[in-house]
Amino acid sequence: MERMKAPASAPATGSTAEPQEPRWLTDEEQRVWRSFMEGVTLLDDHLDRQLQRDAGMPHVYYGLLVKLAEAPRRRLRMTELAMLAKITRSRLSHAIARLEKNGWVRRENCPDDKRGQFAVLTDEGYEVLRKTAPGHVQAVRQAVFDRLTPEQQKSLGEIMRIIAEGLQPAEAGADLPWLR
Repeated sequence: MERMKAPASAPATGSTAEPQEPRWLTDEEQRVWRSFMEGVTLLDDHLDRQLQRDAGMPHVYYGLLVKLAEAPRRRLRMTELAMLAKITRSRLSHAIARLEKNGWVRRENCPDDKRGQFAVLTDEGYEVLRKTAPGHVQAVRQAVFDRLTPEQQKSLGEIMRIIAEGLQPAEAGADLPWLR
């Protein structure tokens, strides 16, 4: 596929400098990028379908239940849960509302912060998670780990850690999902 060409004239920005040509991906980088995106999309769909079939919930909701189950007293502040799940506060609020309707999570006000709330995993939610986990881990193992050698698994973990760290800058004012 031919690379996109720079526009004939750059938009007016108040600068007389010539626009810089983008650093286009090489053919090999393009192949890797597209394979990565295809794999991520198919994996997300595979796990969503498995969890919808087995528990009537999307993958992101399962992840929220797991994070709550791992937390002390099965409770987390909503802001912390959004950060751990890497989702916006709005998306978290919508998800928690759905999980509350199912009786799997409840909200509690923070006693020391009038605006803060906790999400708390209920006994019913813990039981759903306990029953759903074996099928989910089987789907993950089949889709990812059974296809990779131990060396590939290690490399995948290292690569994804580097990518995740690079997308979470430490400076104040970073545009991260849980801050929106």
